[in-house]
Amino acid sequence: MGLREQFNDQLKEAMKARDQRRVSTLRMVQAALKDKDIANRTETSREGISDDDILSLLAKMVKQREESVTAFESGGRPELAASERAEIEIIRSFMPKQMSADEAKAAAQKVIAEVGAAAMKDMGKVMAALKERYAGQMDFAKASAAVKELLSGK
Repeated sequence: MGLREQFNDQLKEAMKARDQRRVSTLRMVQAALKDKDIANRTETSREGISDDDILSLLAKMVKQREESVTAFESGGRPELAASERAEIEIIRSFMPKQMSADEAKAAAQKVIAEVGAAAMKDMGKVMAALKERYAGQMDFAKASAAVKELLSGK
């Protein structure tokens, strides 16, 4: 079952259970997904985005909410921060398990070896391979730092 079907099924269940938080979050995800689908339309193709692209969209949504949590907490609005955290948990339930820092570093080392990267100029190739293989499973900002460290340490 694809992610789109999971969103629809979960939305139906949340509506039946009258879980307003989950309903609103899932509708927000579906709206973002529809926006992305429309943006990717071409003259010849009307297909929606792939599951990998959906995972990267979900990761972006989680990151936005984490930034909002920080802003709300520093602004003295704990109730809004709690609301954002609840949305993060709902969105993450559709994503694969996140890799730990050690797992991400090991994956980066493996990809560096496979690609044959030897210097910082090869970082783009390494990051592209990581995004292709581990979409939604790692924080690519942290992975980028790990790749920089590994490439500059050689």
